[in-house]
Amino acid sequence: MDFTLNDTQLMLQDTARRFAREELPTLARQVEDAAEPVPAEWLKRYAELGFLGLNTGEAFGGAGAGHLDALIVLEEFAKVSAAVAFPVFEACTGPVRIVERFGSPELRERVVPQVVAGEMIVAISMSEPDAGTALTDLRTRARIEGDEIVINGSKRWCSGAGHSQGYVVFCRLSDAPGAKGVGAVFVDRETPGLSFGPQERLMGFRGIPSADMTFEEVRVPRSHLLADAGEFGKLMQAFNLERCGNATMSLGLAAGALEQVLDYVQDRAQFGKPIVDFQAVQLRLAEMATRVEASRLLIHRAAAVPPGSFPEAQQAAIAKCFANEMVRDVAGAGVQLMGGYGYAKEYGMEQRLRDAWGWGIAGGTVDIQKINIAAGLVGRRFDQRR
Repeated sequence: MDFTLNDTQLMLQDTARRFAREELPTLARQVEDAAEPVPAEWLKRYAELGFLGLNTGEAFGGAGAGHLDALIVLEEFAKVSAAVAFPVFEACTGPVRIVERFGSPELRERVVPQVVAGEMIVAISMSEPDAGTALTDLRTRARIEGDEIVINGSKRWCSGAGHSQGYVVFCRLSDAPGAKGVGAVFVDRETPGLSFGPQERLMGFRGIPSADMTFEEVRVPRSHLLADAGEFGKLMQAFNLERCGNATMSLGLAAGALEQVLDYVQDRAQFGKPIVDFQAVQLRLAEMATRVEASRLLIHRAAAVPPGSFPEAQQAAIAKCFANEMVRDVAGAGVQLMGGYGYAKEYGMEQRLRDAWGWGIAGGTVDIQKINIAAGLVGRRFDQRR
């Protein structure tokens, strides 16, 4: 078992790291202050450097590399901020992977190359007012009428809503109960009948838009069907990759916090010496580093699958669960070690802590991941409705 990156991956990591450290801090501050997403001109720069198509097939303009390569880049961007990393997260681990794998040839050939080129962002639309963790309780309906699919319903907590150009919408395609009736449809932003609510004001995630979505007789071509009723399982297979991306966003935030606080404790002096010389600080640093490294290994294990494959559910759940809890602790320790400087907006550590909490809610909460992990251990699902 080899835990080292190969030469190509090391070069990729170095390229991403230098770009992130040299180019992105100012952008990250602008995005945070304005609560606006990464501008289009920056998406084009990401694309020109190949960061948006690393694990996309070569037929669609991507590099055809593995998911691990994409996560290596994502971590480096997330060390700077979640917002500047979000376009890479969406392009490499988000719902465009569902379009690439399950979409019609016509849809794949239109959508996927645009994402790789930085001309389109595809967001996922899953949660509803009464269907979050209980996703299979969703009520948004889609009916097939000839060559069209007609969608009605409402969605909540859609990251990218109103800003992204395309949406993978989970909806009920039959009257079959639970997951048996759920599928997914691709919807373009400008489709008549689709509207967006005001942008949410969240604790963190500034620069990552989130809003309600309303579908009123939204009509799309039948070729936009990604998964029919009864194919919920294959959507969740693809979602395992998103969970690895979520975990990597947590990892990047934590690794960035560790790097920042390491510099701080060696520079900051109290009682006549650098505070790193105090044993309590040393212990906290060691705990932070151990948890960051453990998280990285869990994520890499889950993501190290052949190109075109998706991570295994149990490994993805373990990686996400651990990373989501880890980043909250590590970012909190960073704030504490930096004292007043950690609590001040000017230095960015408090932003890491605010962003850290969101990843353990998005993409399946920490607690539901633990339930899924337990189900995997005993070999059966647990019915939460009884």
